[in-house]
Amino acid sequence: MFESNVQIRVRYAETDQMGYVYYGNYGAYYEVARTETFRQLGINYKEMEAEGVMMPVLELRCKYIRPARYDDFLTVKLLLKTKPQGARIKFEYEVYNEAQELLNIGETVMVFVDMKSGRPTAIPAYIHAKIDPHFTA
Repeated sequence: MFESNVQIRVRYAETDQMGYVYYGNYGAYYEVARTETFRQLGINYKEMEAEGVMMPVLELRCKYIRPARYDDFLTVKLLLKTKPQGARIKFEYEVYNEAQELLNIGETVMVFVDMKSGRPTAIPAYIHAKIDPHFTA
């Protein structure tokens, strides 16, 4: 299993009339966690796209437990619980406030796609090389 944490301060523009983080912003928080996790692993998403591979979202699930509010300092925990195989990778997320209260859980399934054909493609070998060592056989 692999785990990483990213911290995000809730901006005023991310809240709704009730003062809660607008529900649609959690997907953006998940994206920040994925991008920063790839960066921590030495995987450059921009370079991957330059090489002709993109990673669109196939599935998004999100469960709201407690609201996050303006100026909260959130920790978005990203978990890879299973070794990615084929063309898909599943990320799981837990969002906590400064009091370590669980606010939100979610997951995204991403699919690696060849940008020329628009078809799923195998996860690039260099990504396996960075992720696979975090999983025991």
